[in-house]
Amino acid sequence: MTEWFQIVVLALIQGITEFLPVSSSAHLILPAQIWGWVDQGLLFDVAVHAGTLCAVLWYFRDTVITLAKSILPGGPSDQSELRALVVATVPVVLAGLLFKDVIATDARAVNVIVVTTLLFGVLLGIADRLSRRGAGHTGPVSLRDALLIGLAQMFALIPGTSRSGVTITAALFLGYHPAAAARFSFLLSVPVIGGAVVLMLATMESGESSLSGGAALTAFGLSAMFAYVTIKAFMYWVGRIGLMPFVLYRLALGLVLWVWIIQG
Repeated sequence: MTEWFQIVVLALIQGITEFLPVSSSAHLILPAQIWGWVDQGLLFDVAVHAGTLCAVLWYFRDTVITLAKSILPGGPSDQSELRALVVATVPVVLAGLLFKDVIATDARAVNVIVVTTLLFGVLLGIADRLSRRGAGHTGPVSLRDALLIGLAQMFALIPGTSRSGVTITAALFLGYHPAAAARFSFLLSVPVIGGAVVLMLATMESGESSLSGGAALTAFGLSAMFAYVTIKAFMYWVGRIGLMPFVLYRLALGLVLWVWIIQG
């Protein structure tokens, strides 16, 4: 019963936080740190990440189909958005390969999460304030800006940073409208999450995880459902209420964790 409760809670956390600028990795690490939950294993990670991947693919299905057609003979000739996504993906892939050992160990410490939660929360707040001064670019994202956003995305390898948060922040600093920044950030998650799923499957050994098929399917379904609802809600509200609620949440979370560490 306890194991199923953990699976449901962690799947919900993954689904809700993957696309919000609050860091899903930090929220998945913290329950284990606070309550001593055991790691559910690679199969669980594959299931919840596959769920969020399916959610973003389904929400942007028309765009994804258009992008796929653009590489086929006789397809749309405009490949600017596809090229921008490729350029923005390269830096995080290289950084992930170079620093994978550090990311898997030292970077997962709670004190690191506190610093990144607060620091990138402040940066998100500054970017949000700047974005309110004008309408902002609605896209498409240029190759130069895609590279800069991709370089910023490397920081997302550190738990507490938030992949969506840092890429949206970078796009806002570059003058893009919040809705355009969120759209590019979410599309950019497709190769990142897809690559992570492939890598986890490639490194998962037979019999490594004790997670049952039913539990994995439950984790997949919950993360997919809540990720889709989250994307839809975020895309609707980001241009209306801005990002300040997430900034305040990050600052509050960081301060609570900081007090928790000090008190031991």
